[in-house]
Amino acid sequence: MHRFLIVLYLLVGCINGYSQNDPYTQSIQDWHVKRAAYLKQPDSWLNLEGLFWLHKGVNSFGSDPRSHAHYNQPKFPATLGFFRYEGDSVSWQNNKNNAIKINGNLYNGENPITVFNAAENAASMDWSHYNWVVIKREDKMGIRFRNYKAALLKNFKGLEYFKIQSKWRVKAKLEKPVQDFIMISNVLGQITAKKTAGKLHFNIDGVDYTLDAINEGGNTLFVAFADATNGQQTYGSGRFMDVEMPDAAGYTFIDFNKAYNPPCAFTAFATCPLPPAQNRLTIAITAGEKKYGHH
Repeated sequence: MHRFLIVLYLLVGCINGYSQNDPYTQSIQDWHVKRAAYLKQPDSWLNLEGLFWLHKGVNSFGSDPRSHAHYNQPKFPATLGFFRYEGDSVSWQNNKNNAIKINGNLYNGENPITVFNAAENAASMDWSHYNWVVIKREDKMGIRFRNYKAALLKNFKGLEYFKIQSKWRVKAKLEKPVQDFIMISNVLGQITAKKTAGKLHFNIDGVDYTLDAINEGGNTLFVAFADATNGQQTYGSGRFMDVEMPDAAGYTFIDFNKAYNPPCAFTAFATCPLPPAQNRLTIAITAGEKKYGHH
């Protein structure tokens, strides 16, 4: 009887399009491990604890409630220093008796130092176990702030996924775009032109669908999509996917088992793009990453 149940279990697994030991299932499980490891990295999303928008001129930074960039943590200096936002650049000067590191080098703050401009990468700034960097989002300039000992990071227990099924790995053909760009909104309400790779045409259970893909210059295409699971089983605003570049004939595979949450599913301090209207699927994609915690 026991042997019969084992055989039945394996048969059901095969009928559902997956097996606990087949190479495809193992590849997705390996991807799950890498995904969890990525979220624990210093430059990931679980340690974000602030996004402070700057105004033109001098912006104080610290735990003092009167600070323009206010980090509400009593153990943080009341005023660590000052950002000066002028034109398209930002400079920094320490408050007296404070010292930080800028790109790994100790800075005593005797003279202002440029930490962001349009021609160079933003400087990485550190004090104790905190890190921050200037970011620009269209007409907004802000400070992305990390706590490498953040409670969200320390309490991270991993991610939940739908059952792996090979039916959600679907063949797709890329149709070249008519226009070079599509307009993408983000959670700030800003609209940005993104270089489009075209439309991915695919079929699920006999029904044809399309998703617009963005070409970000790497070796994969980026897709932001929504579906009927959003708000219930998955993050309310949708999910992301990376799709392999098409072959010479324009064919590739969309693997919904590798659909993943945007940064905004983990933190309120991210500026995620939203799926465009044409990428809102009417079906329930019961594959990939489920929603995280209470976000």
